[in-house]
Amino acid sequence: MTIRPYNAERDAKAVRRIWREVHWINSDDEEQMMDHFLAVVRAFVVELNGEAECLATSVPGTFRYLNEDLCLSAITGVTTSRVARKQGFAGRLTAERIAADVVEGAEICVLSMFEQGFYDRLGFGTGPYEHKVRFDPADLMVGGPFRVPKRLTSDDWKAVHAGLLDRCLSHGACSLAPPRLVQAELGCPAGGFFGLGYDDGPDGALTHFFWAKGKEESGPYHLKFFVYQTYDQLLELLALLKSLGDQIRLVSLIEPPEIQLQDLIKQPFRGQMVTHKTGYEQHCRASAYWQARICNLKACLEKTHLTGSLVRFNLSLHDPISDLLDADTPWHGISGQYVVTLGPESSAEPGIDEHLPTLTASVGAFTRLWLGVRPATGLAVTDDLDGLPELLSALDEILRLPVPNIGWEF
Repeated sequence: MTIRPYNAERDAKAVRRIWREVHWINSDDEEQMMDHFLAVVRAFVVELNGEAECLATSVPGTFRYLNEDLCLSAITGVTTSRVARKQGFAGRLTAERIAADVVEGAEICVLSMFEQGFYDRLGFGTGPYEHKVRFDPADLMVGGPFRVPKRLTSDDWKAVHAGLLDRCLSHGACSLAPPRLVQAELGCPAGGFFGLGYDDGPDGALTHFFWAKGKEESGPYHLKFFVYQTYDQLLELLALLKSLGDQIRLVSLIEPPEIQLQDLIKQPFRGQMVTHKTGYEQHCRASAYWQARICNLKACLEKTHLTGSLVRFNLSLHDPISDLLDADTPWHGISGQYVVTLGPESSAEPGIDEHLPTLTASVGAFTRLWLGVRPATGLAVTDDLDGLPELLSALDEILRLPVPNIGWEF
């Protein structure tokens, strides 16, 4: 097995075959969009018998922690061909991709998982439940006015990307840097699509918009992007969406942070019962589909500013990614002993203070704690985290954070 950077001239045919085998693409047009995608991502491949048989890609970006931005590595795809399964290639390749990103400055890494458990081996911890809501837009209880929107097409990818970067950012929000990543997504011909929005920003910049994908005249449509800068803009988008309800019978979207959409839907339980087991079934389903891991503990805690009484403790941290990295890889995870301070100014310094209590954790469990996914007392029951009851209670108190929401499907 050889791990090396992706080379378009040498590997394009092989990686297209991989994506066709796993049905990520199914047409020549989609191959073209894949080429646009591969031109902007950072990609490693596993070479087997002279051909690429496994591909892992990432892009740089930012991750919002409360009011601070961290350097992000977003894993945007891990795929293995049919002939290379169960050889350990995907885990090792992804580990090397993450390590290379950390060397280039990544402080945290986030990915969408195909199933829970696989990426735990690389130190990832599962994010919170996010709600995917399916509803009839005609049932929205928003009575405010809306203006005639601007029609968006795939040619507007630069404006869409800029709008995504300037959106209202909540705790946990991810922003991906390469604009052409959006070009590849909007240009994908699978299914129908349309975008509507408003360019109220300086020089006509997009301020609030949505991008819908679906196949039938009446839906269902999924709102892949639902972007706004203010809550007034959110309400205008919902009013615009409601106006489409005379033709479109169902839309779905990931519930925006800090908003409970059920507050704005007329008779949601009636809608669920009436549409049960139909092609236009309305429901709200919770799914924890993304995972994250701290890659630079010192940097992450330096940007952690919390309210409440100081909490200081020893942290005995285990990082399983080191088992998947080659000996000559410059970064081998963040296993070690640290003295951690959490408060208005937080820190993590190597060492042990014998006068402090000790928290023992995997990097995935500690990442979940630090993000506010679940409290320490809960993680001590279900995850790899352990400490004295007094310490766990103190951590519960200081790490009462907003629910993290990545806000960008990738």
